Amino acid sequence: MLYLNNLSYHPAATPDPILKEINLQLPLQQLGLIIGPSGSGKSTLLEILSGLAERTQGEILWRHQTLMSYNLQELAGLVFQFPERHFCGGTLLEEVRFGHPELNLTQVKEALAEVGLDHLSLNTSPNALSGGQQRRLALAVQLIRQPNILMLDEPTAGLDWSMRSQLVKLLAKLKKHWTLLVVTHDAKELVSVADQCWRIQQGELSLVEQLQ
Repeated sequence: MLYLNNLSYHPAATPDPILKEINLQLPLQQLGLIIGPSGSGKSTLLEILSGLAERTQGEILWRHQTLMSYNLQELAGLVFQFPERHFCGGTLLEEVRFGHPELNLTQVKEALAEVGLDHLSLNTSPNALSGGQQRRLALAVQLIRQPNILMLDEPTAGLDWSMRSQLVKLLAKLKKHWTLLVVTHDAKELVSVADQCWRIQQGELSLVEQLQ
């Protein structure tokens, strides 16, 4: 289980904290959904949980073990908003193996199969994929690292309704084996697959008791 206890983030350059005493508990193999407008602190929270930013105060625990930033980089896999902008490989094989040259073809194919891309040639360019397929590829890149928690920043942004629906179905499948934390400003499709839901506003997090 992921625990956040009184997590705050207040950079010296800002007059007010960006995150204010965040408390959260997310059990294993559940999808947690955080909803909030732009500038509410959603992406900052994911950056802290993935070890890209350092919290000002509070605790982050995984299975009751307190974690520091270097632990979090091993614990979490983060799929950025518009992850296709961060692709580095010229082919699917190169993209999935980027930073992990030790991976064999079987492991690469298994990762692509988990996100429904196993029908594509490994020589396909990531830039030749549809928007929905590019999001799936970004998920495969993180899943092959075997993170304990998979985090997604606005995963449906920029997708049409059909691609959004397919992505939501994929997330519902993935949570059978993975723990997921998703942040978004537009939750209408994602609420249906969420096990827990929070709302964030001006850096303050509150639990949404009833999912609709």
